[in-house]
Amino acid sequence: MTSAHAPTARVLEPGDPDWPPLLSENVTPPVERLWLLGAPPATLGACVAIVGARNCSSYGLEIAHGLARDLATEGICIVSGLARGIDAAAHEGALAAGGTTIAVLGGGVDVIYPSASKDLYQRVLAAGALVSEKPLGTKPEKRFFPERNRIIAGLSHAAVIVQGELRTDGKKSGAMITANHANDCGRDVLAVPGDIRSILSAGPHQLIREGGSGICTGISDVYAHCPALKRDARRPEAKPLPEGLTPEQRALLEAMMVEPGRAEALANRAGVDQLAAIRVLTRLELQGLAARSPSGVYRRAR
Repeated sequence: MTSAHAPTARVLEPGDPDWPPLLSENVTPPVERLWLLGAPPATLGACVAIVGARNCSSYGLEIAHGLARDLATEGICIVSGLARGIDAAAHEGALAAGGTTIAVLGGGVDVIYPSASKDLYQRVLAAGALVSEKPLGTKPEKRFFPERNRIIAGLSHAAVIVQGELRTDGKKSGAMITANHANDCGRDVLAVPGDIRSILSAGPHQLIREGGSGICTGISDVYAHCPALKRDARRPEAKPLPEGLTPEQRALLEAMMVEPGRAEALANRAGVDQLAAIRVLTRLELQGLAARSPSGVYRRAR
């Protein structure tokens, strides 16, 4: 746990022109004030929360990163909690798209937690905002995190749950608490289905089974369940492949457009030698034409 260097934070209260309007709609208990570092959330456009397990799988990281990236590419601001695992992957996905993102913290906005997230903290600040209802200098405590989860839900038009356990002690995981808050304040909730053998799928599958959420398999599901986003999002047309590509570059990019994949799968689909494919994919990534997820899955960069 470390403190940010010389932060200049604002305090926002209801009635302030920069107060997020959604945060005054059915959020219980009401949020009385926010400490803010960065851009006012109200200026960052429509928001979608992406949250999930800290101890997640590579599948969860890939889905959170890719979904956040795709939504951010279309002008949606990604909201999460800066925790390791799914939260961090969601922030990273938004940043990879050059989009905006908001981190809601469990302590003061000047306290970096976890301390290993210092670099991500700084990049989120540069691309969006850090917010908390706790005064500056407040150290995170376990009891604060369920409270901050209602703010994650309250800031967002919709909440997507990517992996979460069902605890045996009767308590709810942070992701499930966020889902409950989102449902309580009338936000759309979606859950990403997963491996039926994994305990990390238990939370999302319960939400789907009990009718507490829609199924999320991609951004089309987010738009289908949350019509308000269609009015706010900027949805650019897919760009044609640029001129001057080598045959291998074109084949690999076309393979990504069929389905994102790791180097080996793309090489097989494109009919390109695997060693050559790795070199070409690295070049495409450097050129900004392809993006690689934390789990090594390549997709075309928009």
